[in-house]
Amino acid sequence: MKKAALVFALSGFLLAGGMTDSPAFPDRNVRLIVPFPPGGVTDTAARIVGQQLSVKWGQQVVIENRPGAGGVIGVEAAMRSTPDGYTLLMATNGEITVNAAVYSQPKYDAQKELVPISMATMTPFVWSANVNAQINSLAELVAAAKAKPGQLSYSSAGNASSSHMATEQLAAAAGIKLLHVPYRGGAPAATAVVSGDVAVSAIALSSLMPVVDTGKVKILAITSAKRASIVPQVPTVNETGVLKDFQSSIWTALFAPLGTPEAIVTKVEADLIDVLNDPEVKSKLEKVGAEVSPMGSARLRNFIRQETDDLKKIAGEANIRVE
Repeated sequence: MKKAALVFALSGFLLAGGMTDSPAFPDRNVRLIVPFPPGGVTDTAARIVGQQLSVKWGQQVVIENRPGAGGVIGVEAAMRSTPDGYTLLMATNGEITVNAAVYSQPKYDAQKELVPISMATMTPFVWSANVNAQINSLAELVAAAKAKPGQLSYSSAGNASSSHMATEQLAAAAGIKLLHVPYRGGAPAATAVVSGDVAVSAIALSSLMPVVDTGKVKILAITSAKRASIVPQVPTVNETGVLKDFQSSIWTALFAPLGTPEAIVTKVEADLIDVLNDPEVKSKLEKVGAEVSPMGSARLRNFIRQETDDLKKIAGEANIRVE
Protein backbone atom coordinates (compact mmCIF):
# COMPACT_ATOMS: atom_id res chain seq x y z
CA MET A 1 0.00 0.00 0.00
CA LYS A 2 2.83 2.37 0.84
CA LYS A 3 4.44 1.78 -2.56
CA ALA A 4 1.13 2.42 -4.36
CA ALA A 5 0.61 5.60 -2.37
CA LEU A 6 4.10 6.80 -3.29
CA VAL A 7 3.48 6.18 -6.99
CA PHE A 8 0.14 8.00 -6.79
CA ALA A 9 1.74 10.98 -5.02
CA LEU A 10 4.54 11.18 -7.59
CA SER A 11 2.03 11.07 -10.45
CA GLY A 12 0.11 13.91 -8.89
CA PHE A 13 3.29 15.97 -8.63
CA LEU A 14 4.08 15.43 -12.31
CA LEU A 15 0.58 16.31 -13.45
CA ALA A 16 0.56 19.42 -11.28
CA GLY A 17 3.47 20.86 -13.13
CA GLY A 18 6.81 19.58 -11.95
CA MET A 19 8.61 17.70 -14.68
CA THR A 20 5.90 17.86 -17.38
CA ASP A 21 5.89 21.63 -17.72
CA SER A 22 6.55 22.56 -21.36
CA PRO A 23 8.62 25.68 -22.07
CA ALA A 24 6.66 28.92 -22.30
CA PHE A 25 5.85 29.94 -25.86
CA PRO A 26 7.94 31.03 -27.62
CA ASP A 27 11.24 29.60 -26.48
CA ARG A 28 12.96 30.01 -29.86
CA ASN A 29 12.72 32.11 -33.02
CA VAL A 30 9.34 32.46 -34.75
CA ARG A 31 9.12 32.45 -38.54
CA LEU A 32 6.69 34.95 -40.07
CA ILE A 33 5.97 34.22 -43.74
CA VAL A 34 5.10 37.15 -46.01
CA PRO A 35 3.81 35.98 -49.42
CA PHE A 36 5.22 39.06 -51.21
CA PRO A 37 8.64 40.58 -51.95
CA PRO A 38 10.24 42.99 -49.47
CA GLY A 39 9.15 46.62 -49.56
CA GLY A 40 5.38 46.43 -50.00
CA VAL A 41 2.83 47.44 -47.38
CA THR A 42 2.31 43.82 -46.24
CA ASP A 43 6.04 43.29 -45.79
CA THR A 44 6.42 46.64 -44.02
CA ALA A 45 3.54 45.88 -41.65
CA ALA A 46 5.00 42.46 -40.89
CA ARG A 47 8.40 43.95 -40.08
CA ILE A 48 6.99 46.67 -37.83
CA VAL A 49 4.77 44.22 -35.96
CA GLY A 50 7.44 41.50 -35.93
CA GLN A 51 10.01 43.82 -34.38
CA GLN A 52 7.69 44.67 -31.49
CA LEU A 53 6.69 41.04 -30.96
CA SER A 54 10.40 40.17 -30.81
CA VAL A 55 10.80 42.64 -27.96
CA LYS A 56 7.72 41.34 -26.15
CA TRP A 57 8.65 37.68 -26.52
CA GLY A 58 12.39 37.95 -26.05
CA GLN A 59 12.72 35.82 -29.19
CA GLN A 60 13.43 36.90 -32.73
CA VAL A 61 10.54 37.07 -35.22
CA VAL A 62 12.21 36.27 -38.54
CA ILE A 63 10.51 37.59 -41.67
CA GLU A 64 10.58 35.11 -44.55
CA ASN A 65 9.48 36.52 -47.90
CA ARG A 66 7.95 33.81 -50.10
CA PRO A 67 6.58 35.68 -53.15
CA GLY A 68 5.03 34.19 -56.26
CA ALA A 69 1.74 33.22 -57.89
CA GLY A 70 -0.13 36.16 -56.40
CA GLY A 71 0.69 35.12 -52.85
CA VAL A 72 -0.26 31.47 -53.29
CA ILE A 73 3.30 30.14 -52.78
CA GLY A 74 3.69 31.83 -49.40
CA VAL A 75 0.25 30.80 -48.19
CA GLU A 76 0.81 27.17 -49.15
CA ALA A 77 4.21 27.19 -47.43
CA ALA A 78 2.52 28.33 -44.22
CA MET A 79 -0.20 25.70 -44.55
CA ARG A 80 2.39 22.92 -44.91
CA SER A 81 4.32 24.05 -41.82
CA THR A 82 4.27 22.27 -38.47
CA PRO A 83 1.29 23.67 -36.51
CA ASP A 84 3.21 24.54 -33.37
CA GLY A 85 3.04 28.34 -33.40
CA TYR A 86 6.58 28.76 -34.68
CA THR A 87 5.43 29.48 -38.22
CA LEU A 88 2.93 32.28 -38.76
CA LEU A 89 1.59 33.98 -41.89
CA MET A 90 0.91 37.64 -42.60
CA ALA A 91 -1.59 37.57 -45.47
CA THR A 92 -4.02 39.98 -47.12
CA ASN A 93 -7.58 39.71 -48.36
CA GLY A 94 -6.13 39.10 -51.82
CA GLU A 95 -4.96 35.62 -50.86
CA ILE A 96 -7.73 34.88 -48.37
CA THR A 97 -11.05 36.21 -49.69
CA VAL A 98 -10.46 37.48 -53.24
CA ASN A 99 -8.88 34.23 -54.47
CA ALA A 100 -11.78 32.26 -53.02
CA ALA A 101 -14.21 34.50 -54.88
CA VAL A 102 -12.62 34.61 -58.33
CA TYR A 103 -10.81 31.32 -58.93
CA SER A 104 -12.79 28.58 -60.63
CA GLN A 105 -10.65 25.99 -58.82
CA PRO A 106 -8.90 27.61 -55.84
CA LYS A 107 -5.67 25.87 -54.82
CA TYR A 108 -6.65 26.01 -51.15
CA ASP A 109 -9.53 26.86 -48.84
CA ALA A 110 -8.21 29.47 -46.42
CA GLN A 111 -11.28 29.21 -44.20
CA LYS A 112 -10.61 25.52 -43.64
CA GLU A 113 -6.80 25.34 -43.81
CA LEU A 114 -5.72 28.36 -41.77
CA VAL A 115 -6.45 29.59 -38.25
CA PRO A 116 -7.18 33.34 -38.14
CA ILE A 117 -5.38 35.02 -35.25
CA SER A 118 -6.06 38.74 -35.63
CA MET A 119 -6.39 41.41 -38.26
CA ALA A 120 -3.50 43.86 -38.16
CA THR A 121 -4.06 46.71 -40.62
CA MET A 122 -6.38 48.15 -43.21
CA THR A 123 -5.09 50.21 -46.13
CA PRO A 124 -7.87 52.11 -47.90
CA PHE A 125 -8.08 52.75 -51.62
CA VAL A 126 -7.94 56.28 -52.99
CA TRP A 127 -9.95 57.33 -56.01
CA SER A 128 -7.81 59.58 -58.15
CA ALA A 129 -7.89 61.19 -61.59
CA ASN A 130 -5.27 62.42 -64.02
CA VAL A 131 -4.80 66.19 -63.77
CA ASN A 132 -5.96 66.66 -67.37
CA ALA A 133 -9.13 64.63 -66.93
CA GLN A 134 -12.23 66.78 -66.57
CA ILE A 135 -13.00 65.07 -63.28
CA ASN A 136 -12.61 66.94 -59.99
CA SER A 137 -14.79 64.91 -57.64
CA LEU A 138 -16.21 61.44 -57.19
CA ALA A 139 -19.61 62.79 -58.25
CA GLU A 140 -18.10 64.03 -61.52
CA LEU A 141 -16.44 60.65 -62.05
CA VAL A 142 -19.78 58.89 -61.69
CA ALA A 143 -21.44 61.41 -64.02
CA ALA A 144 -18.71 60.95 -66.65
CA ALA A 145 -19.06 57.18 -66.49
CA LYS A 146 -22.84 57.36 -66.85
CA ALA A 147 -22.50 59.68 -69.85
CA LYS A 148 -20.24 57.18 -71.66
CA PRO A 149 -20.81 53.69 -70.22
CA GLY A 150 -17.77 51.43 -70.46
CA GLN A 151 -15.45 54.11 -71.90
CA LEU A 152 -13.93 55.77 -68.82
CA SER A 153 -10.68 53.84 -68.23
CA TYR A 154 -9.28 52.89 -64.85
CA SER A 155 -6.10 51.10 -63.80
CA SER A 156 -5.82 48.31 -61.24
CA ALA A 157 -2.99 46.31 -59.70
CA GLY A 158 -3.98 43.37 -61.90
CA ASN A 159 -6.89 41.24 -63.03
CA ALA A 160 -8.85 39.97 -60.00
CA SER A 161 -6.63 42.04 -57.69
CA SER A 162 -8.02 43.72 -54.59
CA SER A 163 -8.08 47.09 -56.38
CA HIS A 164 -9.95 45.53 -59.32
CA MET A 165 -12.55 44.12 -56.94
CA ALA A 166 -12.80 47.39 -54.99
CA THR A 167 -13.43 49.34 -58.19
CA GLU A 168 -16.12 46.96 -59.37
CA GLN A 169 -17.68 47.12 -55.91
CA LEU A 170 -18.05 50.89 -56.20
CA ALA A 171 -19.13 50.68 -59.84
CA ALA A 172 -21.91 48.25 -58.94
CA ALA A 173 -23.04 50.40 -56.01
CA ALA A 174 -23.03 53.57 -58.15
CA GLY A 175 -24.62 51.90 -61.18
CA ILE A 176 -21.79 52.64 -63.61
CA LYS A 177 -19.64 50.72 -66.09
CA LEU A 178 -15.90 51.42 -66.41
CA LEU A 179 -13.13 50.20 -68.73
CA HIS A 180 -10.65 48.03 -66.82
CA VAL A 181 -6.94 48.30 -67.66
CA PRO A 182 -4.93 45.88 -65.46
CA TYR A 183 -1.28 46.46 -64.55
CA ARG A 184 1.25 44.31 -62.72
CA GLY A 185 1.08 45.87 -59.27
CA GLY A 186 -0.10 48.97 -57.47
CA ALA A 187 2.92 51.13 -58.33
CA PRO A 188 2.56 50.88 -62.14
CA ALA A 189 -1.21 51.30 -61.79
CA ALA A 190 -0.62 54.58 -59.93
CA THR A 191 1.92 55.66 -62.55
CA ALA A 192 -0.67 55.04 -65.26
CA VAL A 193 -2.91 57.73 -63.74
CA VAL A 194 -0.02 60.19 -63.48
CA SER A 195 0.98 59.64 -67.12
CA GLY A 196 -2.59 59.85 -68.37
CA ASP A 197 -2.62 56.32 -69.78
CA VAL A 198 -5.88 55.94 -67.85
CA ALA A 199 -8.27 58.61 -66.64
CA VAL A 200 -8.94 57.37 -63.11
CA SER A 201 -7.98 54.71 -60.61
CA ALA A 202 -8.72 53.29 -57.19
CA ILE A 203 -5.26 52.54 -55.82
CA ALA A 204 -4.15 51.58 -52.33
CA LEU A 205 -3.11 54.66 -50.40
CA SER A 206 0.35 53.18 -49.83
CA SER A 207 0.89 52.88 -53.61
CA LEU A 208 -0.48 56.31 -54.43
CA MET A 209 1.49 58.33 -51.86
CA PRO A 210 4.78 58.31 -53.84
CA VAL A 211 3.08 60.11 -56.78
CA VAL A 212 0.84 62.53 -54.89
CA ASP A 213 3.41 65.33 -55.04
CA THR A 214 3.85 65.09 -58.81
CA GLY A 215 1.02 67.55 -59.33
CA LYS A 216 -0.32 65.31 -62.09
CA VAL A 217 -2.97 63.49 -60.11
CA LYS A 218 -6.10 64.68 -58.33
CA ILE A 219 -7.27 62.78 -55.25
CA LEU A 220 -11.04 62.51 -55.20
CA ALA A 221 -12.04 60.32 -52.26
CA ILE A 222 -10.82 57.63 -49.88
CA THR A 223 -12.65 54.36 -49.26
CA SER A 224 -12.13 54.15 -45.48
CA ALA A 225 -14.82 54.79 -42.88
CA LYS A 226 -13.00 57.93 -41.70
CA ARG A 227 -10.42 60.25 -43.18
CA ALA A 228 -6.79 59.11 -43.15
CA SER A 229 -4.39 61.09 -40.99
CA ILE A 230 -1.79 61.03 -43.77
CA VAL A 231 -4.17 62.81 -46.21
CA PRO A 232 -6.70 64.52 -43.90
CA GLN A 233 -7.94 66.82 -46.66
CA VAL A 234 -9.36 63.91 -48.69
CA PRO A 235 -13.05 63.14 -48.03
CA THR A 236 -14.34 59.62 -47.60
CA VAL A 237 -16.62 58.15 -50.25
CA ASN A 238 -19.48 58.48 -47.78
CA GLU A 239 -18.73 62.16 -47.20
CA THR A 240 -18.98 62.89 -50.93
CA GLY A 241 -22.66 61.94 -50.83
CA VAL A 242 -22.28 59.67 -53.85
CA LEU A 243 -22.78 56.52 -51.77
CA LYS A 244 -23.72 55.63 -48.22
CA ASP A 245 -22.04 53.09 -45.92
CA PHE A 246 -19.32 52.32 -48.47
CA GLN A 247 -15.97 50.91 -47.34
CA SER A 248 -13.22 49.00 -49.07
CA SER A 249 -9.60 48.28 -48.22
CA ILE A 250 -6.65 45.95 -48.43
CA TRP A 251 -6.27 44.34 -45.04
CA THR A 252 -3.48 42.34 -43.49
CA ALA A 253 -3.98 39.70 -40.84
CA LEU A 254 -2.00 37.10 -38.94
CA PHE A 255 -2.74 33.41 -39.46
CA ALA A 256 -1.41 30.06 -38.22
CA PRO A 257 -1.50 26.60 -39.82
CA LEU A 258 -4.53 24.47 -39.04
CA GLY A 259 -3.96 22.45 -35.89
CA THR A 260 -1.99 25.09 -34.01
CA PRO A 261 -2.82 24.72 -30.28
CA GLU A 262 -5.61 27.00 -29.14
CA ALA A 263 -3.55 28.25 -26.19
CA ILE A 264 -0.82 29.47 -28.54
CA VAL A 265 -3.33 31.12 -30.88
CA THR A 266 -4.89 32.91 -27.91
CA LYS A 267 -1.50 34.12 -26.67
CA VAL A 268 -0.36 35.38 -30.08
CA GLU A 269 -3.73 37.10 -30.58
CA ALA A 270 -3.46 38.93 -27.24
CA ASP A 271 0.18 39.89 -27.79
CA LEU A 272 -0.42 41.11 -31.34
CA ILE A 273 -3.37 43.27 -30.29
CA ASP A 274 -1.25 44.68 -27.46
CA VAL A 275 1.49 45.57 -29.95
CA LEU A 276 -0.98 47.14 -32.39
CA ASN A 277 -2.27 49.43 -29.63
CA ASP A 278 1.24 50.81 -29.05
CA PRO A 279 1.28 54.50 -30.17
CA GLU A 280 4.69 54.10 -31.81
CA VAL A 281 3.50 51.15 -33.88
CA LYS A 282 0.37 53.04 -34.92
CA SER A 283 2.46 56.00 -36.01
CA LYS A 284 4.87 53.87 -38.06
CA LEU A 285 2.02 52.10 -39.85
CA GLU A 286 0.12 55.32 -40.57
CA LYS A 287 3.20 56.75 -42.27
CA VAL A 288 3.00 53.99 -44.89
CA GLY A 289 -0.74 54.50 -45.39
CA ALA A 290 -1.97 51.65 -43.17
CA GLU A 291 -4.49 51.98 -40.37
CA VAL A 292 -4.17 49.81 -37.27
CA SER A 293 -7.24 47.56 -37.14
CA PRO A 294 -7.02 44.91 -34.42
CA MET A 295 -9.73 42.28 -34.73
CA GLY A 296 -9.54 39.08 -32.70
CA SER A 297 -9.78 35.52 -33.96
CA ALA A 298 -13.54 34.94 -33.64
CA ARG A 299 -14.51 38.26 -35.24
CA LEU A 300 -11.94 37.85 -37.99
CA ARG A 301 -13.26 34.39 -38.86
CA ASN A 302 -16.78 35.80 -39.32
CA PHE A 303 -15.45 38.82 -41.20
CA ILE A 304 -13.61 36.59 -43.68
CA ARG A 305 -16.70 34.45 -44.23
CA GLN A 306 -18.89 37.49 -44.93
CA GLU A 307 -16.34 39.24 -47.18
CA THR A 308 -15.85 36.08 -49.23
CA ASP A 309 -19.60 35.86 -49.83
CA ASP A 310 -19.78 39.55 -50.77
CA LEU A 311 -16.87 39.27 -53.20
CA LYS A 312 -18.34 36.20 -54.87
CA LYS A 313 -21.43 38.26 -55.62
CA ILE A 314 -19.36 41.15 -57.02
CA ALA A 315 -17.22 38.78 -59.11
CA GLY A 316 -20.31 37.12 -60.51
CA GLU A 317 -21.98 40.39 -61.48
CA ALA A 318 -18.78 41.77 -63.07
CA ASN A 319 -17.87 38.42 -64.68
CA ILE A 320 -14.49 38.29 -62.98
CA ARG A 321 -13.14 34.74 -63.14
CA VAL A 322 -9.68 33.21 -63.06
CA GLU A 323 -9.22 29.70 -64.41
